[in-house]
Amino acid sequence: MSQYFQIHPENPQLRLVRQAVQIVGAGGLVALPTDSSYALVCHLDDKAAVERMRQIRGVDDRHHLTLLCRDLSEIANYAKVDNRQYRLLKAATPGPYTFILEASKEVPRRLSHPSRKTIGLRVPENIIAQALLEELGQALIGTTLILPGSDDPLNDAADIRSQLEKHIELVIDGGSCSLLPTTVVDLTGDAPMVLRQGRGDAGLFH
Repeated sequence: MSQYFQIHPENPQLRLVRQAVQIVGAGGLVALPTDSSYALVCHLDDKAAVERMRQIRGVDDRHHLTLLCRDLSEIANYAKVDNRQYRLLKAATPGPYTFILEASKEVPRRLSHPSRKTIGLRVPENIIAQALLEELGQALIGTTLILPGSDDPLNDAADIRSQLEKHIELVIDGGSCSLLPTTVVDLTGDAPMVLRQGRGDAGLFH
């Protein structure tokens, strides 16, 4: 049975943020609001939690999971970033974008794409997500909360609770999010390639 925290979207209660971090540290799956739609997140190093996340989403290991990072310097820990890529990242973070980059050796091999050795990374602008990342002190692994058979992300914390309360440990209610997922941009080629148009303005990459 999942716990349910109502966290203030502009002044997150530190006590609840710390409890959420404890749940993540104990192997829990957490649904939390972001600056795009709600996402499902867990501890980067928890293999069992990552597998449960993939099962809930109905995706295999070829589906890019995303590292949610606090800032650009943290992205550089997990991905190889050249000057051109850095300028693009700087212009678009924090914000509703996921970037596909070449994974560094810091990323567990099971989290990077098996054939391409790439990883999705983002810096969310949402205050609750940032508070959780700050308190945890490292990146979270996550995925947009779209259930199998649906094209749209879940946007309402009460809905998430009713559908997933037997499968995840915590739902964070931070109010409604956008119905749009992140805009996904592949930065591994010679020119940026928009793979999914979501909430972020793709015009930055043309």
